[in-house]
Amino acid sequence: MSSLAPFRLLFPLIAAVALAACAGNGAVRDPAPPVADTVAAPQSAPAAAGVPTAQDADAADVPAAPDSGEVVDALDDAARVSGDAAPANGTPTDAELDYAALYGEPVYDPVYDPTLPEAAQMPRSYDPWEPLNRKVFAFNSAIDRGVAKPLAQAYAKVVPRPVRLGVTNFFSNLGQPVSALNALLQGRPKAAGQSLGRFLLNSTLGIGGIFDPATDANIPNQSADFGQTMGVWGWRNSRYLELPLFGPRTLRDGFGLVGDAPLSPLRQVGDDPWRYGLQGLQLVDLRTRLFAVDSMREGATDEYALIRDAWMQRRSYQIESVRRTDRDDSETGLPDYLYEDDAMPTVPVDVMPMVPLSPTN
Repeated sequence: MSSLAPFRLLFPLIAAVALAACAGNGAVRDPAPPVADTVAAPQSAPAAAGVPTAQDADAADVPAAPDSGEVVDALDDAARVSGDAAPANGTPTDAELDYAALYGEPVYDPVYDPTLPEAAQMPRSYDPWEPLNRKVFAFNSAIDRGVAKPLAQAYAKVVPRPVRLGVTNFFSNLGQPVSALNALLQGRPKAAGQSLGRFLLNSTLGIGGIFDPATDANIPNQSADFGQTMGVWGWRNSRYLELPLFGPRTLRDGFGLVGDAPLSPLRQVGDDPWRYGLQGLQLVDLRTRLFAVDSMREGATDEYALIRDAWMQRRSYQIESVRRTDRDDSETGLPDYLYEDDAMPTVPVDVMPMVPLSPTN
C-alpha cells in the first residue's frame, strides 16, 4: 500500500467539513429594513396573557381583543338601553319614564319622596319697601340703643317693681276709650262694653288706673285701634312700614294713627310740661316691657326680619281673631308668646310730643 493512502481517506472527510462550514457562513438572512419603514411602523402594545393580538388574529383568523375604551362605551350603552344605569344627576332614565308611562306609576325621585309630608311653609311678610324700611330700622335701633334702652334700664333699677306696675296700669287704662270705640266700629258691642267697663272701674276704684280691679272682676283687656278696624273691614293685606320713632307698622296702621289721634287722652292735656313728662314716662315704661324680647333680638341673624315677621304675624292674628269667632288658636301657627296682648307692645299714637288739639288758655 502506498504512503499516500491515509491522506486519500482524509480528503473526503475534510471536504465534507469544508462544505458544511461554507453552508453555515452563507445562510440566507433577511436584509435590514429601510430606515423610513422602521420609523413609521407602529409599535403594538404587549399582548395580555392568553389574549390574541391583532397580528395573531390576522394570522389565525381570530377576532382581535377590543380596546378597553370601546368595552366601557359598549357597557354603558347596554346599561342605558336596559334602564339599569341611573344618570349621575339623579334624573329618571328613559326606561323608568317608559315604565311609568305604560303602567301609570310615578317615577321615584330620590330627592323628593311624595310619601313624606310637605315641608312647613312659613308665612312671608309683604315688604316691598324693605330697603327703605331697613334704613329707618337702623335709625330706630340707634336711638333705642343710645337713648331709650339706657333710660329704661336706669328706670327699672331705680323704680321698684310695684310702682312700675302701677305706671303700666295707668297708661293701659288711658287707652281703653280708644279700644271701646274701635271695638264698636268693628261690630263687637260686647268687647266695646268690656273696654268701657274696665276704664270706668279702674279709673274709680283703681285710683286713676294705678290699680287693676277690672282684672280681678274677670273683665278681659282687649285692645283695639283704627288700623285693626280697617283690617277687619277689608284692608287685610297691607305692606310693612317702619316709621321713625314709632317702629313697626303697616301702611294701613299708618293711616290708623290719624284716626286714633283725636281720641288720645294725653293730647287733651294743655300744659306742655305735664304732657311731655307723661309722654316721656310712657315711652320709658314701654321700653321696659320690651326687655323680654331683647335676648331674642340679640341672638337673631337678621334682627330686622325677626321683628318684622313677628310683628306682622301678631297683627294678622289680631285682625283674624276678630273676623273668625270660631277661631282655634292651635291652628293659627302663631307662637304662644304672641297671644298675649302685651307680648309686643307698639308705640301708641299719643306718646310722641306734638301740638295739643285743645288750645292752652
